[in-house]
Amino acid sequence: MSDVATLEPNQAAPALTAKDFVTDQEVRWCPGCGDYSILKQVQTILPQTGIPRENIVIISGIGCSSRFPYYMNTFGMHSIHGRATAVASGLKASRPDLSVWVVTGDGDGLSIGGNHTIHLLRRNFDINILLFNNQIYGLTKGQYSPTSEEHKITKSTPMGSIDHPFNPMALAMGADATFLARSMDRDPKHLQAMLLRSNAHKGASFLEIYQNCNIFNDGAFEIYTEKSSKPEEVIFLEHGLPLIFGTNKDKGIKLDGYKPEIVNLADGHSASDLWIHDEKDFFKAQILSRMFDNPAIAGHFPRPFGVFYETERSTYEDQMKMQIDEALAKKGKGDLNALLQGKETWVIE
Repeated sequence: MSDVATLEPNQAAPALTAKDFVTDQEVRWCPGCGDYSILKQVQTILPQTGIPRENIVIISGIGCSSRFPYYMNTFGMHSIHGRATAVASGLKASRPDLSVWVVTGDGDGLSIGGNHTIHLLRRNFDINILLFNNQIYGLTKGQYSPTSEEHKITKSTPMGSIDHPFNPMALAMGADATFLARSMDRDPKHLQAMLLRSNAHKGASFLEIYQNCNIFNDGAFEIYTEKSSKPEEVIFLEHGLPLIFGTNKDKGIKLDGYKPEIVNLADGHSASDLWIHDEKDFFKAQILSRMFDNPAIAGHFPRPFGVFYETERSTYEDQMKMQIDEALAKKGKGDLNALLQGKETWVIE
């Protein structure tokens, strides 16, 4: 990080703008890559958080998305493949005052780094995870990834992938994440709103961002981003509001027990008959996370975007501090040698 000004005593810090988070580094992504939009939205929302740049850290692993720290005028680290979440956990444990962001991809965060990701989520560090999902390995020139669809033909699967893909939202729910949301690179306003919600959450936030790789997997999410298809294929989740979608907002989703079904509002159904989204409902959030890929649910459903689930739970760093304070209050400074020796040692004379 550069050009952090030194303030005189009692001098108020000047208000930051998006330009304050832009570095002098040449952005080296392919022209048209969805990463450009995500970078722009992150730089746009950070001034709104009121957090000084010197208290923000962006940590990445390996992949196209992992060049992010170079382009953010904050502190940051381009770490190693899959280990950004582990590095970020260590930083947050030692410096809980910092705002820590992990930028990762579907390969970096769900393949070699999958184990680290789920453990960060279950431990509930107060860290924001941005998972760029383009369903491909872009940096290494187009191999299939953990989120690639079955039968995907790539350089590493010339006859089609036989792997069953990960569902990032369902995986995060299984790891007991306390905040889960989904957005897309081509909807700047919605992405900004989800980034701000992620930052406001106290605990581990998991934001999956559909990101187009226009070189190796162009159009993977086109059905959700194009104006002609988006109204019929996307449903935006808003807490306390019914699930309504469609070009004319004439379709809705209701629950038959725990099985969703699509209804036409012109057929006599009212908004009060529909599924009312509740961000605190863990069980319904699981239905949302699986709604588009569950073979037990017949029919074609729109893809949900927005906050799926949010709950409160003590963060790892807060519990760790409490434990340390309790130990110091009871026993004072510890004895490392005594701890290592334990009760299972003996002396041979």
